[in-house]
Amino acid sequence: MLNRHGLVAGATGTGKTKTLQLIAEQLSAQGVPVFLADVKGDLSGLSEPGAANDRVRGRAAEVGQNWTATGFPAEFYALGGLGHGIPLRATVTSFGPVLLAKVLQLNRTQEQSLGLIFHYADQKGLELLDLKDLRSVVAFLTSDEGRAELKGIGGLSTATAGVILRSLTAFEAQGMATFFGEPEFDTAEFLRTAADGRGVLSVLELPAVQEKPQLFSTFLMWLLADLFHDLPEIGDADRPELVFVFDEAHLLFKDASKAFLDSITQTVRLIRSKGVGVFFVTQTPEDVPGDVLAQLGNRVQHALRAFTPDDRKALKATVKTFPDSSYDLEELLTGLGTGEAVVTVLGERGAPTPVAATRLRAPESLMGPVDGPALDRAVRESSLHARYAQAVDRESAFEKLAARPPGHPAGETKKAKEKQETAGAGDRESGEGRSVVEQVVGSGVFKSLARSVGTQIGREITRSLFGTARRRR
Repeated sequence: MLNRHGLVAGATGTGKTKTLQLIAEQLSAQGVPVFLADVKGDLSGLSEPGAANDRVRGRAAEVGQNWTATGFPAEFYALGGLGHGIPLRATVTSFGPVLLAKVLQLNRTQEQSLGLIFHYADQKGLELLDLKDLRSVVAFLTSDEGRAELKGIGGLSTATAGVILRSLTAFEAQGMATFFGEPEFDTAEFLRTAADGRGVLSVLELPAVQEKPQLFSTFLMWLLADLFHDLPEIGDADRPELVFVFDEAHLLFKDASKAFLDSITQTVRLIRSKGVGVFFVTQTPEDVPGDVLAQLGNRVQHALRAFTPDDRKALKATVKTFPDSSYDLEELLTGLGTGEAVVTVLGERGAPTPVAATRLRAPESLMGPVDGPALDRAVRESSLHARYAQAVDRESAFEKLAARPPGHPAGETKKAKEKQETAGAGDRESGEGRSVVEQVVGSGVFKSLARSVGTQIGREITRSLFGTARRRR
């Protein structure tokens, strides 16, 4: 039932990270891959056997656990290669206008203008691989020769274009440009199992970018949207294809536009039929919008604090999200110790189980971070390192716009124009003896038009709820 999603909540220091560790360990042991965002760097220890000590032995004895030190198969990733991990990159085209607008903190009008820019680039076959590609398209569309290109579909004001360009410049100045480019990460890598049948734990190391919460939280949403876009419908499988964990989930919803929230809600609602379970990890259920919270059937609630009137309000709201219980949940939730939680999950019939106060098992992997050199060694030895480590910069919108002759439409280079003219001349020479239809279909103009229309339709069809896209699939 884990594809019915879940919530792990609780105040700082109450044991949420160890709960994530337990969930990941037990899923991996059952052959289910897990993706986890490691904001503080504490989850890298999943790959190493735990260290036995009096505290671990005491907890294992209290809950009747046969504790055995165990490491689990893990891959480590880093956004754009910042930090210890295989670089995760996305092309700007694939990231899409909705997610990029959130990262750049654009308002609704600016977001719509950004969507228009993406639409134009798609239409003209201008690939936006990195930020310089996007900047060059924006600059072209506000130039004298480019301004007319958007007249029929709304236009782009100079003021809005200026805001977008300034936001891009500030974003790059913070060293964030490395997240966009090629080779683009294939999220199917998250679905792997190890040779012994255990699920691979994909750990995204975020300490190097934890001061950029909007960036990494939105990038996580891109990963989930990409999975949604690519995975087939499988209905109710015996076990999830993947469990995807959003740590610090409140950052995802903070200052989000209505379009963004609607897309999150729809993605969470529909992705379970593709075999993906999503867990949100945050301090209180109030951090998650009601429409999303309603989809989270499995709950692990750690202790809450009630030191202020706002804390009391959040406590009462949290209690109302649980099924009726014989416990006094307000008193119970404020009295839980570290490593204790209130739990309710969906049973085999799909109904919530009675609320249970419980003590959690001790994780069998290392409860703490792995040191940097060991992480780097694990990354270099990964089979994925050679595929994603080296950034590639091939011809895209920036080069095409720089190469176009003055006065010609975007993307039409001199070489392409000469090739088209040559093809047209060849058609004229060989036109005798062919029907009118054959001559038209074989002409360079028709082929160019068909190619353009095919590119436009293909891109529009493959854009998902968030406007994300995958060209190669």
